[in-house]
Amino acid sequence: MDAAVEMAMHFLERHHDWAGPVVAVLAFCESVVLVGLAVPATALMIMFGTLLGLGIIDPVPVVAGAVLGAIAGDAVSYSLGRWLGPAVVYRRPLSRYRGEVAKSRLFFRRYGFAAVFIGRFLGPLRSIVPLVAGMMKMNGRRFQFANVASAAVWAPAMLAPGWLASAGVGSIASDATGFGGVMMAAFIGSVALTVLIAGVLGSRRRPGRGRQRSS
Repeated sequence: MDAAVEMAMHFLERHHDWAGPVVAVLAFCESVVLVGLAVPATALMIMFGTLLGLGIIDPVPVVAGAVLGAIAGDAVSYSLGRWLGPAVVYRRPLSRYRGEVAKSRLFFRRYGFAAVFIGRFLGPLRSIVPLVAGMMKMNGRRFQFANVASAAVWAPAMLAPGWLASAGVGSIASDATGFGGVMMAAFIGSVALTVLIAGVLGSRRRPGRGRQRSS
């Protein structure tokens, strides 16, 4: 995986105009069921953030590509779920991932609309939750709203660590009202969102444990 990341970085250093399309394809593949389980999205997105911080590539097409690719990937997974229905779980190659699908179904039943948004930030479930939402006939408009909203937060949040590490605190502070400010806000927002998700998931689990002990 490290070799792939290094190759991609060298390619983008020489071909800046490809940054937007490449990150769009990456985000799309990372969001499509099954494909997303094999794509090293976190490492590659940090690499893109690093190139942004160094000023090697333009931030606008990269962020836009990441958002659009993520939206399209989840939309494809959702459409596959609606089209194929629950029986897809018993077909190859998805039959090999019944455990992940079962966890995603339980997660979706428990959190509904929020599961689509939160699932974007949970690595093992990221590409499966949209499929499950389609399988369980979630309203299309509600799904797309959660899909677009989560992609708009996820893309800059994934790019932010690489940006912050390479750009430096000084340059970010001097660009507080520009792209640096956006990335700083995205980083802080992603941390806050992670804490919020952990708190919500933890609070939902405690009652069940209490009932088991009392019984």
